Amino acid sequence: MQVQFRECDFFNIWIWLRFSSTPSNMERQYIEEVFDSWFFLGKLGGFNAENLQVQEEGMEISYFTYTDPDSRDTLSSLMHNMGEMEYEGVWARCWFDLGTTDAIALDILINALTQFSRDYVTVEEVIIGGDNSDWPIPDSYRADFIPDTDA
Repeated sequence: MQVQFRECDFFNIWIWLRFSSTPSNMERQYIEEVFDSWFFLGKLGGFNAENLQVQEEGMEISYFTYTDPDSRDTLSSLMHNMGEMEYEGVWARCWFDLGTTDAIALDILINALTQFSRDYVTVEEVIIGGDNSDWPIPDSYRADFIPDTDA
């Protein structure tokens, strides 16, 4: 699975997936569950890189003392909005306002999509951010930094 990053604005970002073949209705349902679950965790602040206490502790976590995240001086890390998943041939895409979530969210999504591609539906390519010449974004979602190719 190839991963490409283009211009990224966390408040206005598209994520595209290119499959090896047109996904069936069942395959579409699976991919939507992946994105819905990822977004829901983000909406709840699950991708806060300032509070990775267990990760920072290492492999030996037996009897680890976890500090209440509210007592730590960390900022909120919340996703704000998600559009509807759209499909066109071998492509799927979805718009997000990732809000103040940390970039670790994208690593976690890529990790999940990598395993998803191995086990369920082959994903050939993931494009994060910017525009996709195979399927341009609607003008209503176009960010200021993306040049208008129709001009």
